[in-house]
Amino acid sequence: MKHLHHWIDGKPREGSSERYGAVTDPATGHQEKQVPFASVEEVDAAVQAAKDAYVTWGRTSLAKRTSILFRFRALLEANRDAIA
Repeated sequence: MKHLHHWIDGKPREGSSERYGAVTDPATGHQEKQVPFASVEEVDAAVQAAKDAYVTWGRTSLAKRTSILFRFRALLEANRDAIA
């Protein structure tokens, strides 16, 4: 069974709680993966990383933020079938 990781501060991070939730394919009901439940420390780290990113993002020029979001949209459109 494949185990997923948390994504905190731009890096994958394994869960430390040793508790997992099932990730199922909605079309088949088959369990495909497991995702770790976050510990209090992992939630705190994720919240702090988000706060730090918000400050950096807020200091980024409107032109740069717009460029990033348009690139993100292009990636979503290019990978629509795989994402769906």
